Amino acid sequence: MRLRQVVVIGSGDDSSFLDTAYEIGRYVAEKKWVLISGGKGGIMESASKGAFEAGGIVIGILPEQLPDSANKYCSIVIPTGIGYARNLTNVLSGDVIVSIGGKAGTLSEIAYAWQFRKPVIACAFTGGWSGRLAGSKIDDRKGSEIYNAKSLKEVFACLDRVLEQA
Repeated sequence: MRLRQVVVIGSGDDSSFLDTAYEIGRYVAEKKWVLISGGKGGIMESASKGAFEAGGIVIGILPEQLPDSANKYCSIVIPTGIGYARNLTNVLSGDVIVSIGGKAGTLSEIAYAWQFRKPVIACAFTGGWSGRLAGSKIDDRKGSEIYNAKSLKEVFACLDRVLEQA
């Protein structure tokens, strides 16, 4: 049986909501799901740390071609050498995407997720693009909406619902 894969997205240079990212990473590992991120710092590193410390599998998909540029909590590192284009690989690797805060890179990942009909859980309480897009639609596609999680408890409940359906 294939393990469920949760991609956590958010800014690498953001020090806000690191505790939120950590708790989400921890939850993912406790559920025996795989955590995937861009493998860098900030939100990505905090989520990775949470999953790592809970004994989970942590995959970092890097924009660079050098595996040593990953944060120290990645148990599997995939260097792509394709810069921000790796955001597409991140999104396609997940059964669900969890968005925390976010700047332009996060916005591109949310847009890719939307295009490929991947469920996105936006942490509305973290601001950035997650806060702006939570509960909305990017275009007129029927049946799709970016989930609006207003608390960690809602993020966890939404993850459970989405991954039970997958």
